[in-house]
Amino acid sequence: MKKYDVAIIGATGMVGQRFITLMKDHEWFNIKVLAASGRSANKKYSEAVRGRWSMAESIPQTVENLVLYDATADAKKIASEVDFAFCAVDMNKDELRALEERYAKLECPVVSNNSAHRGTPDVPMIIPEINPEHAKVIDFQRKRLGTKRGFISVKSNCSLQSYVPALFPLNKFEPRDVLCCTYQAISGAGKTFETWPEMLDNVIPFIGGEEEKSENEPLKIWGKVEKGGIISAKTPRFTTQCIRVPVSDGHLAAVFASFNIKPEIDEVIHIWKNFSGRPQQLGLPSAPKQFLNYFDDDGFPQTKMHRELENGMAISLGRLRPDSQYDIKFVGLSHNTIRGAAGGAVLMAELLCAEGYI
Repeated sequence: MKKYDVAIIGATGMVGQRFITLMKDHEWFNIKVLAASGRSANKKYSEAVRGRWSMAESIPQTVENLVLYDATADAKKIASEVDFAFCAVDMNKDELRALEERYAKLECPVVSNNSAHRGTPDVPMIIPEINPEHAKVIDFQRKRLGTKRGFISVKSNCSLQSYVPALFPLNKFEPRDVLCCTYQAISGAGKTFETWPEMLDNVIPFIGGEEEKSENEPLKIWGKVEKGGIISAKTPRFTTQCIRVPVSDGHLAAVFASFNIKPEIDEVIHIWKNFSGRPQQLGLPSAPKQFLNYFDDDGFPQTKMHRELENGMAISLGRLRPDSQYDIKFVGLSHNTIRGAAGGAVLMAELLCAEGYI
């Protein structure tokens, strides 16, 4: 596989930092350009994130002296220097939609961690093991944008990773109704305990916009490419509660599900343990060998113990059992800034490269 030169747009934020740590030694991707807002432009990266570096490891030497570009003003220059760009910039949705389309029209593919284009019908929202076939909608998007290479592909919300991957392989049972309560880490808000001390010994029962995303985005993932776009599914029907808890990383979900065809507990576990997707078939660099990991111990999965499983790219599941009101209930766990954010986007980019879209 060839080496791809990539840009990280929004490189100073927490997800941007995670992109940097995940790709410092990547087999395919070389970080060539870092970009951020005009406030950070023309500064060395190490200077721009001084006092704000949130990762456990040090800033990689390969990027510490890179001079930041202005993500907006320098878009044309950035697009000319890289094969594609990751986007994790903090802007309002209208500005973000315009910025990502600008890069795409400059013939620079965009792999986005942002939510602005998740509802755009011809923009694929891909969990690589689940719906890789949605990439074919890119052909329709390119026609709309008038591009040959440029397009936008987006990653779904971080909260989905702890329950959608467990439910999707059970499609033969026709999942109908899903109740999900997520217990979400503070890094999902771009915070640490140092920057958000009021989260210590505290739980906040509301995360703005999160429940709408958690209920609506799965339906696009379950959808089909038709008539030049992705038509969202009508079922399963999701209802959610999203709660912020005093955990640094890792989103935990308590899930209750009913089906038109009631599954047996042993069969569900068998399906989970044997499920793999296109990334595993292709042997993509960031793909976990075992995507879904089921634990028999009732005390598992635990956030601190299991969030780093398979370099943070695996999903941990446990406590599967019958329920008195729904057919089954279980617990799921994912690392929100790796599988749920930067790592999921890197894996999606690997898929798009391997399948010839980039």
